[in-house]
Amino acid sequence: MPPATTESLFSYGTLQQADVQHATFGRLLEGQADALVGYRRTMVKIEDAQVVATSGAAYHPIVEASGDPHDRVEGMVFAISAEELAHADAYEVDEYRRVLESLASGRKAWVYVKARGA
Repeated sequence: MPPATTESLFSYGTLQQADVQHATFGRLLEGQADALVGYRRTMVKIEDAQVVATSGAAYHPIVEASGDPHDRVEGMVFAISAEELAHADAYEVDEYRRVLESLASGRKAWVYVKARGA
């Protein structure tokens, strides 16, 4: 039985992968398509060997605010527990920070964005 879901997490990258979800949350997540508005997606090199092994990739997508309302990053919103959110925090490397943002649908969700100075 999945845990009580109290948090919304928007993913535009590796947290959408089934293998990453199993390794991070111990289960496959169900999500809904949505978009992050006013952000641009680029790539970042991941130096953490465990994260690279889990995701299968040394370069991961990362987003940062663009200030342009026409910019959109497509992704998925997952309903997770507070404990699972802590697992997601542990998975993400220092180049990311978690912020609460409004999505194109109007719902609010946690999203990992580029940390300042990263």
